[in-house]
Amino acid sequence: MGRNLQNRDRLRPVDLAREHGLSTQAVRNYEADGILPAAERSPHGYRAYTPLHALALRAFLALVPGHGHATATSIMAAVNRGAIDDALRLIDESHAQLLDDRRTLQATTAALRDLEPVPQERGDLFVGPLAGKLGVRPATLRKWERAGLLKPERDPRTGYRVYSAADARDAKLTRQLRRGGYPLERIAPLIEQVRSAGGVVPLESALRDWHDRLAARGRALLAGAAALDSYLGELAGNSE
Repeated sequence: MGRNLQNRDRLRPVDLAREHGLSTQAVRNYEADGILPAAERSPHGYRAYTPLHALALRAFLALVPGHGHATATSIMAAVNRGAIDDALRLIDESHAQLLDDRRTLQATTAALRDLEPVPQERGDLFVGPLAGKLGVRPATLRKWERAGLLKPERDPRTGYRVYSAADARDAKLTRQLRRGGYPLERIAPLIEQVRSAGGVVPLESALRDWHDRLAARGRALLAGAAALDSYLGELAGNSE
């Protein structure tokens, strides 16, 4: 089927564009970006696409939801210049990123599940007692403060740091995520979410949404892989 697919049924840019609700200029741009293989030209300079180009366009559009536009572009450009190993590496990197995101979600969910509700009464602590309670050094708490993870107040008389019950909650969450190997810069947005939500309970919905987005991305990666595999098969057939 490969040789026939390349040579039969010449298509105009509008034919490719209409199937996906695109503009003809978008199709031309995709060719210029290497997403589509170069089209043949008529003596008058008109582009002549083939069903192989249509298959390449379907593969690209299937890759975008899972990989993003930029990576999907790089994958197709690599395939069309014959750098299949480069394309496969990019695909592997997207899968690795998804796995890393899943692990982050699991660690975040576990860390939030283990947190106790913030008590209504004041439970202020100085740096030493809080550090002892968490099993970390006071210097570690000060480092987390510099990173924006903790925001203790100062005792007006002594100038010592005073950690509220909410501060203690944030410190415990930070400690649990640090034990999971997550850097401070990745923990900071979560801490800010906990603060803005007024606690961890309102984040349960956000965590479910996060899980659903990761699941959808996983399915999108599968769909993109299937479409790209079909295109690679036709390319291989046309090279024989």
